[in-house]
This record gives sequence, structure tokens and C-alpha cells, in this order.
Amino acid sequence: MLSYRHSYHAGNHADVLKHCVQSLILEALKGKDKAFVYHDTHSGAGRYDLKDDHAEKTGEYVDGIGRLWGEDCPQLLHPYLRAVKALNPNGNLRYYPGSPLLASALIRPQDRMMLTELHPSDYPRLVQEFEGDRQVRIAREDGYQCLKANLPPKERRGMVLIDPPYELKDEYRDLVAGVQEGAKRWATGTYALWYPVVFRQDIEFVERRLKASGIRKILKIELRVKQDNVERGMTGSGMIVINPPWKLEQQMAELLPYLTEKLGQSPQAGFTLDWLVGE
Repeated sequence: MLSYRHSYHAGNHADVLKHCVQSLILEALKGKDKAFVYHDTHSGAGRYDLKDDHAEKTGEYVDGIGRLWGEDCPQLLHPYLRAVKALNPNGNLRYYPGSPLLASALIRPQDRMMLTELHPSDYPRLVQEFEGDRQVRIAREDGYQCLKANLPPKERRGMVLIDPPYELKDEYRDLVAGVQEGAKRWATGTYALWYPVVFRQDIEFVERRLKASGIRKILKIELRVKQDNVERGMTGSGMIVINPPWKLEQQMAELLPYLTEKLGQSPQAGFTLDWLVGE
């Protein structure tokens, strides 16, 4: 369908959680000198103008990055927030980095990025954003097919971020199939899967399939800004991380109470941090 535009939702509470987890994984990978790859299956446009018509129409960033902007945040959030602040050197929050631009701010000269995007409007913006950057390869093709073709990476280290738009019911099935296929080719890679909390049964479907897949070391990180309901709209989001860095569980145990307090939109706000599958 390709109707989803992240520009309406950039910088919201879900982006804060996703990019917090992404930055912690990338920082952990930098703990060793050996190069790694960052692979983004649904890359989006690269950066987002929070003052354009799309972002202003929803105003979602106000209750996301807007609640952290100018605050004295925990040190674990600093790599992520430095990347956002680098796009806004005058101190006024206007631009927000998508996952690829955040990764670009965090990787080192020896690392590389593989980005895929199909949307006819977002793809050229992504190409323009990284024009001349030799660390980045961008493909206009299906994210899962590109992932399949590029695993295992030559570096044998790195992370895959899978953040589909979930426009169609089959996307939850495609997500599990893509991860299973990837894990067959590259069992030691770190896979970070983002999901929205809209219909709880969709998340439970993914969890059941992953538990039955034989894949080990699967950590679930979820932040709910409102109580689950059956009405239209996202009440939270989560990250399912396969092969997480060993510090990630403890880091999120420190951050989730803070993020719940700062980003919660009702007394029922809360979080979950547990292992779907252990060692």
C-alpha cells in the first residue's frame, strides 16, 4: 500500500523508546574495535521537520521528544539526545532524526550502514540525506528480501532494525518470517523489532511465533503511555530484541521508570521488561 508516512509521527513516544534502545545497542557494539554493520529494513526519509504540515497536524512529538527537550535526562539517554541536538544547534527543537540518521551519528569510520526504503516520496529524501556518504548503501527494494540477500554480513557483527509500517494484517506474519530467515543466515546478529501497541492480539501472535521458532535470547521491552483498549489509536510501543547486548536489560530497567514518568499520558501508563526466551 505504501500509504504510511512517518512524518506524521516523528519524535513521538514510540520513536523515543525505539531510538533509545537503538542507541544503546549501537553504543554496546562500539565497545569492540572490530567493525560492524547497521542494517535498517524500513528506513523512512532520514530526517523529519517537526514544523512541517504533517508533524504539526498530529503534534505527536510534543508528548514525545518534546517532553525530554531541555530536561536533565539520565546519562544513558545522552548518546540519543546528542544526535537530536546536533540537528538543532540553535537549541530550538525543529528537526528529528529517523533511525538511519541516528545510526549515522553514532557509528564509527570503520562501520557501515545498509538502508532499504520503498516509499516513492521517502526514498529520494533518504538518498539526498546520505548523498556522498561512502559508509552508506541505500536500496529501493523490499526490506526483507534485501536482508535475506545481505546476511551474513562480512563483518559478522552488527544489528538489524526492523520497523515496518504495519499497514496490513500480514505484516506481523512477515515480521516473524523475516526474522526467522535472518537468524538462519546470521544467528549471532542483534535483531531489534519495533511494534505498536494497538491490538494486543497482534503482539501476542508475534510472541507465540517467536517462542516456537527455536531462537534463543529474546528480550521484550514495552512502554505503554495509556492503558490498552480496543479503540482506534496506539497506546504504547515495544521493542523485541534478539541477542541483546548483555547490559541492555539492566540499562532499560533503569530507564523505563523514568520514561514512563516523563512520557505517560494517563495514570495507567506502565512498562514491561522480560525475557520471551532465555539463553
